[in-house]
Amino acid sequence: MSPAVTDDSRGPGEETPIAKRILIGEPLTSEELEGQLLPKKMALPIFASDALSSVAYAPQELLMILLIGGTAFLALSPWVAAAVVALLIVVVLSYRQLIKAYPSGGGDYEVARTNLGEKAGVVVAAALLVDYILTVAVSVASGVDNIISALPNLDPWRVELAVGFVVLIILVNLRGVREASTAFAIPTYLFIGSVMLMIGTGLVRWMLGDAPIAESAQFAVQAEDLSQAALILLILRAFSSGCSALTGVEAVSNGVPAFRQPKIRNAQTTLVLMGSIAITMFAGLTVLALVAGVHYSEDPCRLVGFNCEALVQPSLMAQVAAATFGNGSILFFVVQAATAAVLLLAANTAFNGFPLLGSVLARDGYAPKALNTRGDRLVYSNGMIILGLAAVLVLVIFQAKLTTLIQLYIIGVFVSFSLGQLGMVKHWRRELRLLSPKAAKARREAISGLFINALGATFTIVVLVIVTITKFTHGAYLVFIAIPLLSFLMIGVHRYYRDVSHEIAMDDDVHYGSTGDVALVLVGTLQKPTAKAIDYALSGRHDKTLAVHVAVTAEEARDVQEDWKLHNMPVPLVVIESPYRHYAPPIAQFITKYREKHGSAVVTVYMPQYIVGHWWETFLHNRRARRIAQQLMLVHGVQITLVPWLLDSSELIYGRRSRPLLGDDRRDGRLPSYGLVAHTEDES
Repeated sequence: MSPAVTDDSRGPGEETPIAKRILIGEPLTSEELEGQLLPKKMALPIFASDALSSVAYAPQELLMILLIGGTAFLALSPWVAAAVVALLIVVVLSYRQLIKAYPSGGGDYEVARTNLGEKAGVVVAAALLVDYILTVAVSVASGVDNIISALPNLDPWRVELAVGFVVLIILVNLRGVREASTAFAIPTYLFIGSVMLMIGTGLVRWMLGDAPIAESAQFAVQAEDLSQAALILLILRAFSSGCSALTGVEAVSNGVPAFRQPKIRNAQTTLVLMGSIAITMFAGLTVLALVAGVHYSEDPCRLVGFNCEALVQPSLMAQVAAATFGNGSILFFVVQAATAAVLLLAANTAFNGFPLLGSVLARDGYAPKALNTRGDRLVYSNGMIILGLAAVLVLVIFQAKLTTLIQLYIIGVFVSFSLGQLGMVKHWRRELRLLSPKAAKARREAISGLFINALGATFTIVVLVIVTITKFTHGAYLVFIAIPLLSFLMIGVHRYYRDVSHEIAMDDDVHYGSTGDVALVLVGTLQKPTAKAIDYALSGRHDKTLAVHVAVTAEEARDVQEDWKLHNMPVPLVVIESPYRHYAPPIAQFITKYREKHGSAVVTVYMPQYIVGHWWETFLHNRRARRIAQQLMLVHGVQITLVPWLLDSSELIYGRRSRPLLGDDRRDGRLPSYGLVAHTEDES
């Protein structure tokens, strides 16, 4: 057995900066990935917080839409809520089948791409990515809304609060899945417990004849006159708004790789727990809101008797909590705090689903490869940062207004639901064709899966049509623009990676043994960094080594030539005039003329470059070397070598001052002697 490696393999400059270490913690090794996987009790708050928190605003949106037609329409809410519950049961059962069949973490995207083709898969991925961004925006906006319901004076700071919470959630998630689950577990379970207690207390009071009464029950509503067609659309719109309770159900299927073994069983159990709790809370809150007589209007000024100019309309959750426990009571603030916390943390579902889906897309070539790279804490940090920035942009554009944002919501998730379920139907039909008639148990499971997913496909497609019709003119059209645009970009990225892969693929026509080897050392002024670059070039033992100075002014060229003779430099100096103050083009022209005169050769260009320790020092040194390198790399047959010179300030990063010259290391501090005569000549 080989001995264990105990030293830190990180090289110079790879130590974690203090600020980064404080914010996200010490880096984790790849071997520690298993310890970051989640047990069921920690996976529930991570992956179910979105679905569970949606019960805080789904009943509110449902009742708010019905109230447009007047208080009489609230009598329809139990039937609309029952339809939402039925749909939620079907979707949960459908995703249990999906987790079993496709546990790799691709979820609906993998199902659609495998069974329905590339375009369907890309559309699903685009829909999910858009929905994850809106999940963060809606969850944070709803959380801020509940905070403002308890503390109305914070209303002018709505957008700033929302952006601040997004930044905080990013930082928590960057610390790793395990730490995030620990941070989010307490608020999630507190929310479940406090809401269940509120529902139980309110229903018991109702059964005992002491029903809780909401403050808004006294307000009448200015109803709109509705035709029969408008009435049907109103009911369908209320149903589509209530369907926001289904958001986040797919997150478990996308996060199967994050579960501990046995992954499939743990993910399925978590999904069932999430669905059961969400159904109980959604139904209980809807009933309790009706019992308490909650009147929540899209336009508070339509509530007769409510001072909409001086007061902020409390959320449904706040009104139910006040009616059940008493406004200003300890339990009222517990419910409000837990609701606000879980709504804010619901964004965490997206911060797990988006990066995981992004990594799968990057692996398949539909997204930049950087999304498939784990950060210091073994999470896909690039995906998290992109998600956070996109959510902040949406919050700023829509001013963190929940009612506006919710109109953009759930379109994407039902697009993915529908295509995912259709893909599962095709999957089970293929399985039935391949299974032997003798495999009775496997065939029964396949038939059961086919029935469940066919039912799920039917339901979700119908709901997608309803949601599209009822929300399109209210802002959902923006989602129908974003999804095709994102799909087009992903297909373009895939085509690009495919072309690059074809271009660089290895074949038997590759030839080795290039002849001719020239080193060019770029010289600005004769200083120690230049001497170090020359020493590196000489140590490479090229066929020929030249120093090249691009002269912008005659005085500058004369000073360099005089210094070159004074210090008896061991390589010839070539001076190239540049009257237009360009650097890379004259060097490229010199290389071309050299090859015309001496034949084809591999040219290695050495350039000294400062390494600094303070961020502000980068603005005090020009980055000419990097710019020249980028331009010369476009010249065929040119290799670039950047020779670092560590300034004393770099001790902050590397823990030591500048290294000595390469020749000093080899010759105990004596200047190297190469036996070459120092002179200046024009090789061009």
